[in-house]
Amino acid sequence: MKIVGKLALVAALLVAAPSSAQTTSVFSAGAESAIQSVLPRMIAWRRDFHQHPELSYEEVRTSRIVAAHLRSLGLEVRTGVAQTGVVGVLRGGRPGPVIALRADMDALPVTEEVDLPFASRVRATYNGQPVGVMHACGHDTHTAVLMAAATVLSQRRSEVAGTVIFVFQPSEEGAPAGGLGGAQRMLHENVFGDLHPEVVYGLHAWPTPTGTVTIASGPFMAGADQMNIVVHGRQTHGAQPHRGIDPIVVSSEIVQALQTIPSRQMDAVRSPVIITIGSIHGGVRYNIIPDRVEMQGTIRYLNPETRDDLYARIRRTVEQVAASAGTTAEVTIQHNAIPVVNPSEATARTRMALARALGEQNVLTDQPNMVAEDFAYFQQGQPGVFFFYGVSPPGVSVADAAPNHSPRFFVNEPAMETALRAILAVTLDRVGPAQEAASP
Repeated sequence: MKIVGKLALVAALLVAAPSSAQTTSVFSAGAESAIQSVLPRMIAWRRDFHQHPELSYEEVRTSRIVAAHLRSLGLEVRTGVAQTGVVGVLRGGRPGPVIALRADMDALPVTEEVDLPFASRVRATYNGQPVGVMHACGHDTHTAVLMAAATVLSQRRSEVAGTVIFVFQPSEEGAPAGGLGGAQRMLHENVFGDLHPEVVYGLHAWPTPTGTVTIASGPFMAGADQMNIVVHGRQTHGAQPHRGIDPIVVSSEIVQALQTIPSRQMDAVRSPVIITIGSIHGGVRYNIIPDRVEMQGTIRYLNPETRDDLYARIRRTVEQVAASAGTTAEVTIQHNAIPVVNPSEATARTRMALARALGEQNVLTDQPNMVAEDFAYFQQGQPGVFFFYGVSPPGVSVADAAPNHSPRFFVNEPAMETALRAILAVTLDRVGPAQEAASP
């Protein structure tokens, strides 16, 4: 069943009130009441953010709403961290450990194709081109879920044994040219202040069944870097290609040759790598062979030890294919994200907390994924655990669900309750009353 076009299903999901994802609750009666109370507001926040998406480092409106809400809860709030980031600190009523929860806020240059009452109609300029803007990766839900978690925990502040840092991060979707992405920049700007969290948690919307979460120990997501290639040619008439050098043909040969690196030159079973070209630009007229072509792509890897070898092979391939045509090409690579690696001990504890709150059958394990997340930088200073929560409607298979970054990416809003319960469960496992961390 395809998502786009199933308007009856979409409408039913939108008008339905949020309902409990679990038949029993491991939360105290007070916490359970707070969860139920905040669900309508969480959905409203998400719809508002979805309708008003903002690109990386442009999350001005989003951060203003987040900061105002955190202040209304009585949290200590810092704004302008990494330009548009927001940090809130909740100090509990009893002593205990410090933990951090992180959500990202930025949207993508994607034109939405999902027929929603709150669909994005925002337009912007990205890399000099007019684009639509959409929350095609679920960051609107991440932000709303973390705002809801702050609401619940602040209402139970007297029971919180420790300190919770809420990190609302800008620019997860990639660093600007010559700059730092949101996670690195927040860390460079001392996001935690004088506090030292013992663990950082992050979660991400994923096209798997609603009501489930996915977590795994060890490598969980890939490292990702941006590749830029400039192929030089010699401009000539399209009817006289022999009078010049055609960079478009050379570029097509480079694209094909790059695919032989993961498929024929490296052990992709033991150390998976991916090379994808996502953007090609060259020429201005149908009958003129241009003098240059520019390409952009992404490089993905799970094993950091393979990165230098992978880059050397990319540069050699690009340069030698160009040389075979009598021209030159340059490759520049900009680091974006390192692999997300979930530490075994912290992951095992997190899995147990998730199983208590959601049911063992709803906590899934998956192989490492080649998508990337700059949450990995938060894992360098202290243990960090990252997991997915499923957002696909009932009856929609993984194969049929639109992937992240698609213009048809769709979030089944009842899934956000699962996300809220999950993030509260792992938080209260560290700083909550003993009865809320106990098995049901």
